[in-house]
Amino acid sequence: MTQATGTNVDFDGLFASIDAMDTERFVAFIAEDGTFRYGSSPPVTGRDGIRAAVEGFFGSIGGLKHDVQRTVSAGDVVVCEGEVSYTRLDGSKITLPFANVFDVEAGMISGYRVYIDIGPLYAT
Repeated sequence: MTQATGTNVDFDGLFASIDAMDTERFVAFIAEDGTFRYGSSPPVTGRDGIRAAVEGFFGSIGGLKHDVQRTVSAGDVVVCEGEVSYTRLDGSKITLPFANVFDVEAGMISGYRVYIDIGPLYAT
């Protein structure tokens, strides 16, 4: 996938930072006043809030790996679609479909929305 045309954002690097659960590398892709929304959670604004939300999520799972299957870009909007495989804290695994929508400004992600039904990850 590398860069979506005209955005100057390394989406491969972004997803690698997520899969490594490297919060600091992840937030470096987000504008200082960027917004982030994961599933049905309320949106979070600013790197500090995003960092805290992402660290909280990473603490609730054992690991994850994205398989981005399609990327579409139009102007300053990029959409990535694929599957993400989660490892739960008990070691079991589940794979779920996702779609991410990114707003890009000046080479940074200013808006990041993750569309996923996360319920099955935490189902017992």
